[in-house]
Amino acid sequence: MSIRVLLWAVALVSLTTSTQPLRRGHAATCSPTTTPPGVRYGNEFLSTVLWPDGRVIFRPGGSGFSFPNGALEMKFPWWRLVKGHLRIEGHRLDNPAPPLQAHIPEGYGDLGFQATGLVFPTVGCWEVTGRIGEGHLTFVTEVVRSGGGSPR
Repeated sequence: MSIRVLLWAVALVSLTTSTQPLRRGHAATCSPTTTPPGVRYGNEFLSTVLWPDGRVIFRPGGSGFSFPNGALEMKFPWWRLVKGHLRIEGHRLDNPAPPLQAHIPEGYGDLGFQATGLVFPTVGCWEVTGRIGEGHLTFVTEVVRSGGGSPR
């Protein structure tokens, strides 16, 4: 084997086995956060329920809503384990996109369950972070459109 082929093989292996996180604006394979079915994902500050296989799939007649501009909204439940106001932010990891928007309705108090709607401007790989007080919880999800979602 020539040295050139050997160096190429080493470079290829190092690229495909990188443990570096996905970086915003760089195309990459999405590695969503997953949990066993029915198990909440969380820490001492917040928890939520992730979609199966870490993929939020929008299908005709399925969960979620689609907007005329192509944005997609899905409901996400959160549990606030410390008192405070929930804030949610997110950005796409695999390509440039506008930031995620979150609908966080009033009326749930400052502790316990909080319903939310997360609006993903595009399909793709998204990092979502919920914040409360000094704590935060981050997960990665892949947003997929399989024909749509109900019009909003």
